Amino acid sequence: MLKVKSVLVSQPKPESDKSPYFELADEYKVDIDFRPFIHVEGVPSKEFRLQRINLLDFNAVIFTSRNAVDHYFRAAEEARITIPDDMKYFCISESTAFYLQKYIVYRKRKIFYGQQTFADLITVIKKHKDCNFILPCTDILRPNIPTLLEKNGINFKPATLYRTVCSDLSDLKNVNYDVLVFFSPSGIKSLYQNFPDFKQNKTRIAVFGPTTAKAAEEAGLNIDIAAPQPESPSMTRALELYIKKVNKKK
Repeated sequence: MLKVKSVLVSQPKPESDKSPYFELADEYKVDIDFRPFIHVEGVPSKEFRLQRINLLDFNAVIFTSRNAVDHYFRAAEEARITIPDDMKYFCISESTAFYLQKYIVYRKRKIFYGQQTFADLITVIKKHKDCNFILPCTDILRPNIPTLLEKNGINFKPATLYRTVCSDLSDLKNVNYDVLVFFSPSGIKSLYQNFPDFKQNKTRIAVFGPTTAKAAEEAGLNIDIAAPQPESPSMTRALELYIKKVNKKK
């Protein structure tokens, strides 16, 4: 198997210098670059109005990401709406909850959060079934989210406030990497939207999650590295095991 000398991760560069990607690059002398293959754009206010949703009809909000937080408050500002002080916020994680400080006085609000997954958050939401929830979301909403809400009898309304779109990667046309790393079906879509004639040849493909793997296979790509696995719960660990094997590092 060919050695790995270069890796392109289809995500933004980590903000922390202590990222395991940097440790991996340093230990195995591999060049690791970062480039988002997709990005988020807000739904224009005119388009949002067509959904006929009034943000003030709800007394609780479910946030599954920082993007959801940003675009919920953007939509409120564009509609010239002041969010009531007694609004309840349900966040998928503590870090997402803390992010609310960008828009509200945190200690004076009713804020609840889960551990990291939506299944965790549902246990918290179920204690507030009397609330009328709004779910700010992207145009590609994971089906397990509305399914869990409906299964537990939660009164909610999804509001599409932002969408995932393919980034312009034209400057990478003549750049080749030994490994391309993907984290979502949208990343695979972006690859072929930017490079319709892409041929895998000797490029290794790394994928995270079953839906990404399925999208890669449907696109005709051979998957060389997959996570999560029992021995590699993270993408960096999966990359490390593969690179260690093909680069013959003892």
